[in-house]
Amino acid sequence: MQTSKEGIALIKKFEGCKLESYKCAAGVWTIGYGSTAGISEGMSISQERADMLLLEDIQKFEDAVNDLVEVDLQQNQFDALVSWTFNLGPTNLKNSTLLKVLNSTHVDWADIPYQIQRWNKAGGKVLEGLVRRREAEALLFEGKEWHEV
Repeated sequence: MQTSKEGIALIKKFEGCKLESYKCAAGVWTIGYGSTAGISEGMSISQERADMLLLEDIQKFEDAVNDLVEVDLQQNQFDALVSWTFNLGPTNLKNSTLLKVLNSTHVDWADIPYQIQRWNKAGGKVLEGLVRRREAEALLFEGKEWHEV
């Protein structure tokens, strides 16, 4: 599966876009919607390049979701999981209770939004931005309106 325009819109909303390179909270040079490969101080890109980098970056997270999730997903569910993985990384998906619940013999679909929303901390502290993003991802997973989050 591939991420739809709706999934890309969610990622863009919460990642934000900076056309000048900057150091992220982890001290890594970053540009666009969170691209880090080959980025250094003083770089700048166009909006079109930022959009292209995002699509390239999304591919690896799509691959992770496609490889790790063993159940059939609807498009909105896939999009929500790609956004979650884009933000948290494939290793966190691989080791998460979220994945265990998804891949269980009898999937408890109602539990998935809760599992998505558990991941709202950075440095041990709940962050409002992560609470909002996880809420939007949970709503998208359920096929509900998320844009006002």
